Amino acid sequence: MYFLQQILFLLALATAGYFITKRISIIRNTILLGRDENRYDQPEERRAMMLKIAFGQKKMFDRPIIGLLHFVIYAGFLLINVEVLEIVLDGILGTHRLFAPFLGETYAVLINFFETMAVGVLLVCMIFLVRRNITKVDRLQATRHRELNGFPVIDGNTILLSEIVLMAFLLTMNAADSVLQSRGEGHYHFVGNFFFSGLLKPLFEGWNTTALVVYERIAWWLHILGILGFAIYVTYSKHLHIFLAFPNTYFSNLKSKGEIANMPAVTQEVQIMLGLAQPSSDTPTEIARFGAKDIQDLTWKNLMDAYSCTECGRCTSQCPANLTGKVLSPRKIMMDTRDRLEEVGRNMELNKGMFVDDGKSLYGDYISAEELRACTTCNACVQECPINISPLDIILQLRRYQIMEESDAPASWNAMFSNLENNQAPWKFSPADRFNWADKLNG
Repeated sequence: MYFLQQILFLLALATAGYFITKRISIIRNTILLGRDENRYDQPEERRAMMLKIAFGQKKMFDRPIIGLLHFVIYAGFLLINVEVLEIVLDGILGTHRLFAPFLGETYAVLINFFETMAVGVLLVCMIFLVRRNITKVDRLQATRHRELNGFPVIDGNTILLSEIVLMAFLLTMNAADSVLQSRGEGHYHFVGNFFFSGLLKPLFEGWNTTALVVYERIAWWLHILGILGFAIYVTYSKHLHIFLAFPNTYFSNLKSKGEIANMPAVTQEVQIMLGLAQPSSDTPTEIARFGAKDIQDLTWKNLMDAYSCTECGRCTSQCPANLTGKVLSPRKIMMDTRDRLEEVGRNMELNKGMFVDDGKSLYGDYISAEELRACTTCNACVQECPINISPLDIILQLRRYQIMEESDAPASWNAMFSNLENNQAPWKFSPADRFNWADKLNG
C-alpha cells in the first residue's frame, strides 16, 4: 500500500516538475528577447537592495497595517515550506513525520510554530478577501480600473481562497493525526501536543480509527497536491512575484530616479549641433529603431519587470494623470507588457522556439498613443512600487518610438521640436539673438 502511494507521489511530483520547468523555460526565453542591458555592476549595493526591498519588505511598510498583514503571508509562505519539505520526503520515502525521531521535543515546538503561521496566513487571507470584495478598496476594483476586468479579479480571489483551503487541510490533517497518536494507532507515534490543531481535535474524537486514517491521508494528499498545483498556477499568475521579486530588486536601477537614459547616437548628434563635440571620422552606427515598438525593443529588465508586477495598483493610485481622469494607468502598462509577452511566448511555443511575426505590437495593439502622452514623467509610479518596477521606463521608450518613428505628437510639441532643431532652443528666435536681452541692460 505504501509502495503504491510512493509511486503515485513520485508521478505527481514529476508531473508538477515537468510543467513548472516548461513554464519557467518559456518565461526565461521571452525575457531574453529583450535588448541587453548591464545590471551586474555594484554587486554589494544590489545585494543590499534585494535584502532591504524583497526580503525585508521595506516599501510594503510605507503603509504599516497592510505591510504587516502582507508580511504575515510572506513569512508564512517561506517558513511553512520547511514542513512541506518533510511532507515531500515522507511521500518519496514512504515514511511518516520523518524528522520527528531526530528532533525530539523540538519537533512539537516547530509544528506549533508552523501552525501559528498557518493560522496567521488563513486569517490575513480572509481579511484580504474582505478588502477586495466587501469593503472594495478602490485600487483593486475592476469597475474603476479597466485593466482588472476578467482574469485579474478571478486570479486575486483564487490565490487567497487556495491559501485558505491549503491551511485548512494542514490544520485538520494535524488534528486527525493527533487523535491517532493518542490512540497509539500503527505508525502514528506520539510526537507532542499541537495547540491550534489541538483545538480541532474534538471534531475528530468521535470518529473510528479507520475513518481517521482515511481522512488524515486524504488531507495529506490534498494538501501536497494543492501545493504542487499552486506552484504550477503561480507561473501564470501575478503571484509569480513571490519568486521574481528577489532577482527583480537585485537588478534595480541604482541611478537617480530623475535620470532619463538617452540614446548615445542621438546625444552625439545634439552635441555636434551645439558645438560641444566634433564629428567623428568613424562610420556612424545605423540606428535600427528609435525607441520601442514591441517587446523585442525593450530591455530584458523591462520584461522582467512585467512578469514581476504584483498588480497591487499602488503605482496607479499615486499617478497624477490617472487621478485627474486621464486614461493612463501605470499598472495597465505593466499588465499589457506581460500580456504581450505571453502572446509572444505562445507564438514561440507553436513555432519551435522561434517568433513568427504576427502583425501585432505592444504599441498600438496593447498600449495607445493617448496613454503615453498622458504621462508627466513625475516618477510617482516608480517611487510607489514595492519591488522597484519602472513603468516609466517602458512609457518613455514607447513614446520615443511614437514621436521619432511615427511622428505622432501634438502640434505644440512639433513646434518645440522644430525650434530645437533649427534654433537649438525651445523658443522661436535665432541663436544670434539669444543675448539681445543683455544688450538692453547695458543700454
